[in-house]
Amino acid sequence: MAYIDLQNDLPGIRGPMIYRPETGAILNELAEILLHDENNTLSRGDREMIGAYVSSENDCFFCQHVHGAMAQHYYGSDMHFIDSIKKDFQRADISEKLKSLLSIAGSVQKGGKQVRPEQIEAAKNLGASDREIHDTVLIAAAFCMFNRYVDGLNTWAPEDRQVYVDRAPMRARDGYSQAGLVK
Repeated sequence: MAYIDLQNDLPGIRGPMIYRPETGAILNELAEILLHDENNTLSRGDREMIGAYVSSENDCFFCQHVHGAMAQHYYGSDMHFIDSIKKDFQRADISEKLKSLLSIAGSVQKGGKQVRPEQIEAAKNLGASDREIHDTVLIAAAFCMFNRYVDGLNTWAPEDRQVYVDRAPMRARDGYSQAGLVK
């Protein structure tokens, strides 16, 4: 049960977004730009995976499963693959470029000053553009905020991960601009 009366019974971040739709709209727009916008050289799957990875590092059940399911949808994989990335991305069957970006995201999750110049250089050497590095840092920072918003209010989350997998195609189609603002 949430720490405050959100005046709705929606799970995860959706409950607080409905509670304060004026801030929810802004947060959804940020998610739309970072994760769903087509004008990006990082795939939607990679961007969702960055969010899922940071959320798993923050132990945010709702966000890691929502965005893990989104990454799984875009990758055309299964959740075991997503779990393997969250558990040990260095050994996962993903590109070296994505590994370097997840390394950066993991450092941001610990604290912005934890990002090291050699991580940036490694990402660039593996083909990451300045924009991709920028977006990785911003996605990681935004997910730290989203995770703390969800868990700081003690919102509830469905325990059945299939719920997230089943919802992913709709979210992939509709994006985030109005996510959570419509019951």
